Amino acid sequence: MSTFQVMSLTDAAKSRLSEIIAANTGAQGIKIGIKKGGCAGMEYTVDLVDEPDAQSDKVETDAGDVYVAREATLFLLGTEMDFEVTKLRTGFVFNNPNQSSACGCGESVELTAAEMTPEMVEKLRAS
Repeated sequence: MSTFQVMSLTDAAKSRLSEIIAANTGAQGIKIGIKKGGCAGMEYTVDLVDEPDAQSDKVETDAGDVYVAREATLFLLGTEMDFEVTKLRTGFVFNNPNQSSACGCGESVELTAAEMTPEMVEKLRAS
């Protein structure tokens, strides 16, 4: 049986996750969440995890673990986390099917909660 995971990571994101964990003694992974802010209404948060929270959804990868804040789960379902380096910005990028718009600078987004379809409920029950 395969485990349903809230989000997935690209190889670039896994590589950066591995670097973060290696550089921070005691780190157990990172936690992804959302908060109100920015001109579009919401912002993604990324925090270091020293002690995992049992309430968070855990995404296991070979590079380390990503924890998804419980209140962010429905907003992050189906998201692919990437890591990119450009001339203007270096950081994690979220390719989120629940994102309806973003501000011009790309720092904040508008998100809608994922709809719990019968197929999604079945996947969650199977995991």
